[in-house]
Amino acid sequence: MIRQSIFGALALALGAVSAPMSGAAAQTAANGAMPSKGEYLARASDCVACHSVPGGKAFTGGLKMGTPLGAIYATNITPDPETGIGGYSLAEFDRAVRGGVAKDGHHLYPAMPYPSYAKMSDADIAALYSYFMKEVPPVKLANKPSEIPEKLAFRFPLAIWNALFTDSAPYQNDPGHDAVWNRGAYLVQGPGHCGACHTPRGFAFQEQATTERGAAFLAGASLDGWSASNLRGDARTGLGSWSAEDIVAFLGEGHNRDGAAFGSMVDVINNSTPYLSADDLHAIAVYLKSLPAKGSEAPVVYNTATTVALRSGRFESSGAEIYAANCSACHGADGKGHGSYLPPLAANPTVLDGDPSSLINITLNGGQPLVVKGAPDGYRMPQFRLQLTDAQIADVVSFIRAGWGNGASAVTAAQVKALRATTDPTSDQVTILKMR
Repeated sequence: MIRQSIFGALALALGAVSAPMSGAAAQTAANGAMPSKGEYLARASDCVACHSVPGGKAFTGGLKMGTPLGAIYATNITPDPETGIGGYSLAEFDRAVRGGVAKDGHHLYPAMPYPSYAKMSDADIAALYSYFMKEVPPVKLANKPSEIPEKLAFRFPLAIWNALFTDSAPYQNDPGHDAVWNRGAYLVQGPGHCGACHTPRGFAFQEQATTERGAAFLAGASLDGWSASNLRGDARTGLGSWSAEDIVAFLGEGHNRDGAAFGSMVDVINNSTPYLSADDLHAIAVYLKSLPAKGSEAPVVYNTATTVALRSGRFESSGAEIYAANCSACHGADGKGHGSYLPPLAANPTVLDGDPSSLINITLNGGQPLVVKGAPDGYRMPQFRLQLTDAQIADVVSFIRAGWGNGASAVTAAQVKALRATTDPTSDQVTILKMR
């Protein structure tokens, strides 16, 4: 499984596996006890998604991450004293998590989202340290060396990068907002590291903004064949049409009346956000709903012409014919879907996104398995890469983006061809960690 670093993108996640816990965490689950504060923070921070591999043991590293210089591998963060972090003091752990500097003094690549974790409080770092040292079982498993050529492997430029682009100060409450908003801001900006995917990158691959004070913050970004969604208040392409309850449902269940998780968000749903408290999910929703739109967009005005044409069998384009044969049973001739499991295509922000990568990708490769607290989702988008040509997928995606009043631009066969060549539905798997 390859997961792009800060220098590129997070990977596809296709196929389910389990990395069961043992030791203290397993005993916690057996006793039905509440998770410790540190375990809860590990969930909120989604540490397992990068520090585990499908079929492996939790937190033992080995996940391959691409950079322009060559591949690197996530490290073992179990408390094994030889191959893991068992020899780290709290201060050394803190410097690694919030400062991006390992025990021996070498700088970590910012594939580790320490620019976000830098916002975490001293108390939360201490709780996270306690969890990894006392509740995670040690596993002796050597770290894999990077594939970056030795002459390019020097890390001193990372110190300069950190000085330019990393704010080392923990989150400070904004007195202009209430406690709920501030809790949401802390979770989104800090442990949740939402900006790592959803904020566009600058010339040095830094996040263009790290707080709501920057217009680019959480405005959406292209990531390794997917378009990480705009989480601001835009009416068409953002969360402008979502209520706070819609956001809570999505984070807690992986789907809502408007959409379902895809791409790297599947790992987040399978391992992180459904384990957060109702209060924390609500706080995240309150904070996200406070973000203004990045631009001026008129909402979609639903148009029944597409529905009438499909139901009458009048197919004026090959895209309409392909949709009727392959898509309408689930998404409806009216484009409104069915319930919260088969999402609507009319006025769907993913459909309307100026970057059509996600819609093309999910049509080519299908949906990934959502397993929320051990319960697999009963519905999943099938893949059509074998059934349909590049031109056919371009036609049906263009039809969807134009239909029911959507009015989004068409896609080309060349765009589909490019994504077909760079995505492989059999190469990656979802990591599902049973911590409790």
